Amino acid sequence: MKTIDELLAEGVAGRRVFVRADLNVPLDGTTITDDGRIRAVAPTIAKLAAADAKVIVASHLGRPKGAPDPAFSLAPAARRLGELLGTEVAFATDTVGDSARETVAGLGDGQVAVIENLRFNPGETAKDDAERGAFADQLAGLADLYVGDGFGAVHRKHASVYDLPARLPHAAGDLIATEVGVLKKLTDDVERPYAVVLGGSKVSDKLAVIGHLLEKADRILVGGGMVFTFLKAQGHEIGASLVQEDQIPAVQAYLERAKERGVEFVLPVDIVVADAFPDLKTKAPAAHETVPADAIPAGKMGLDIGPETGRLYAEKLADAETVFWNGPMGVFEHPDFADGTRAVARALVDAPGFTVVGGGDSAAAVRILGFDEAAFGHISTGGGASLEYLEGKTLPGLAALED
Repeated sequence: MKTIDELLAEGVAGRRVFVRADLNVPLDGTTITDDGRIRAVAPTIAKLAAADAKVIVASHLGRPKGAPDPAFSLAPAARRLGELLGTEVAFATDTVGDSARETVAGLGDGQVAVIENLRFNPGETAKDDAERGAFADQLAGLADLYVGDGFGAVHRKHASVYDLPARLPHAAGDLIATEVGVLKKLTDDVERPYAVVLGGSKVSDKLAVIGHLLEKADRILVGGGMVFTFLKAQGHEIGASLVQEDQIPAVQAYLERAKERGVEFVLPVDIVVADAFPDLKTKAPAAHETVPADAIPAGKMGLDIGPETGRLYAEKLADAETVFWNGPMGVFEHPDFADGTRAVARALVDAPGFTVVGGGDSAAAVRILGFDEAAFGHISTGGGASLEYLEGKTLPGLAALED
């Protein structure tokens, strides 16, 4: 995989460099609520601009239906990128149309432009190879070189991620190189004890990675909504908590396999419950109580791990030389149910070894709860991509960057 530094050594001055970034940031209207992904890719863009390349930045945002939708415009991300770079960033109001062509044609050496949301064109996400390829051909017409640096999208077989690199000389950006290096530390060159913390709402989203990590990890700690399927699989009452009944046999099999392999599988000892899901808009106080994890009252909904579990999980991470965390421990967006996620984040900060926050909601939680990002070994920009890599899957966007 060629690096961006090798590309720069060959010379990029005056050349049009297409950077597939991940500017898929959360928005409240037109206000960015977490700019972490933009900040993560900005150094690669700045490096190219400093070398006098004409930089064309492209990304998706959200899930528009293959047509323009103002709610998913990249204009706010383009403005924020300009603020971070300290320079004006041009913005094209389409992907491969007149605005994109005119905007790119107007770039001077060292200047940067962002084109509109790639998913406004149905060719970006098309299952049909020919349709995807046709869109990739149009994108290739805008540029001379390609830099892949959108780690959060490399698990997608999309035109700008998978097909476009085959049409242009290509290299991996610094962000992707960093992300891959970190993931190799979690798979190929692990320092032990190796602890994994998994949360989030659906156990089905994490079963494959649990299966793969049972061959790698020493301890697996579980929280979030997915934990209730585990508790029910053990025969416990879970009240009105989230559960995936169809996943119970698979969960039981994994618990048995963990026991056979000597992997410590740690589940909560207490749970914070409420009568209903809280209002995340107003964040109004919600009546709640802490109960034993094996005795959740009928009608009560589990919304966070309890304080005893927070302390237990901190103990399990205290001597870990490698920690990977993906998925919050509860409804961290509401202050009444954020303590479990806060406890895990604090435990990672205090852990002596290499700590990785695996993107997605975990990365958002770290920022929302006010932790210093520098206190963690690495905060990934791609939750889904990280998980698929740890499952042992081939990621299309990384395969496309191989020489």
